Amino acid sequence: MTQRDSNKKRRPVDALGSVSAPSPLKDKSILRRDRVFNFLVSNINERIDTSGPNILYLENVNVSFDGFKAINDLNFYVNKGELRCLIGANGAGKTTMMDIITGKTKPDAGKVLFGNNVDLLEETESDIALAGIGRKFQKPTVFENLNVFENLELAMADNKSFFYTLRAKLSSEQHDRIMQIASLIGLSESMNGVAGSLSHGQKQWLEIGMLLMQEPLLLLVDEPVAGMTQQEMEKTGELLTNLAGEHTVVVVEHDMEFVRSIANRVTVLHQGSVLAEGSMNEIQNNPEVRKVYLGE
Repeated sequence: MTQRDSNKKRRPVDALGSVSAPSPLKDKSILRRDRVFNFLVSNINERIDTSGPNILYLENVNVSFDGFKAINDLNFYVNKGELRCLIGANGAGKTTMMDIITGKTKPDAGKVLFGNNVDLLEETESDIALAGIGRKFQKPTVFENLNVFENLELAMADNKSFFYTLRAKLSSEQHDRIMQIASLIGLSESMNGVAGSLSHGQKQWLEIGMLLMQEPLLLLVDEPVAGMTQQEMEKTGELLTNLAGEHTVVVVEHDMEFVRSIANRVTVLHQGSVLAEGSMNEIQNNPEVRKVYLGE
C-alpha cells in the first residue's frame, strides 16, 4: 500500500466488519420545518392576484346530475375579508357550490376564479387547498388520539412527506404560531389534552384552528354550530367574526338566530341559483324569500 493510499479516509466499520454508510444528514438545519425544498412545494399561491375587491367569483355556473340541475346559472361573488352567510333549504345547491369551489366537482359550464387570475376549474383539489382555500365540514375531523398541540402541528402549512414530518423540528416562530392559534380558538389551557376528550364545540374550534395553521385566504365553514350548546354557539360566532378581515369567511348555516348574530351580508340559494342577497333584515322582508320559504 502506498503512502497516498494509507492517507485516504476510510469509512467506519461496524462490529460485523461491514462498511457503514456515511450519514446523509450532517447538516441538521435541513430538518427544520421552515426549510422546504422548492420542488416539493406548489407555487400556486404565488400566482394569486388579490388586488381587486373580490376574492371569489362564480359566473354562469351550471351543474347537472342525472338530469337534475343542482346549480343553475349561478352568479356568486365574495368580497375580500368579508364574512358571508349562505342559507337555503336542503337541495338548494349549497354543498354542490362548495364542492365546485374546492375542486371536488367540476361544473358543466361557467367560470370560477380565485382572486383575479386563478381559474379554479383548472386546478386539482390539493392545489386549491395550497392556494389558500380551506374547507371545514359539519362533522369535526381531528386526530383524537393526539393532543391539541400535536393536531395543530400536523396541520401546519409545510412539506407533509413522511420523512420530513418524522424528522423535522419546529422553529421558534412556528411554535409561537401554534400557541397564537391555540389562544385564538380558546384552547390554550387544553394544549396537552387529547383531542378525543374535548367537547363537541371544542373539537369544532380545534378543526378551525387546524385550517388556520394552513394560512388560508378563504375559509368555507359548513354548519359550525350544529350540536353546540348556547355558550359554545356564542363563542363560535365571536371566533368567526374575529377571523373576518384577515381572512374571508363563508359560512353555511341553518340556524337563523346564529346567522343573524354574525352576518353583515346573507346570500339565499334556491334551486341552484341566488334568490336574494342583503342584510338579514332585508332577507327576512324579501317577498321572494317569504314566498319560497313561508308560502306567502
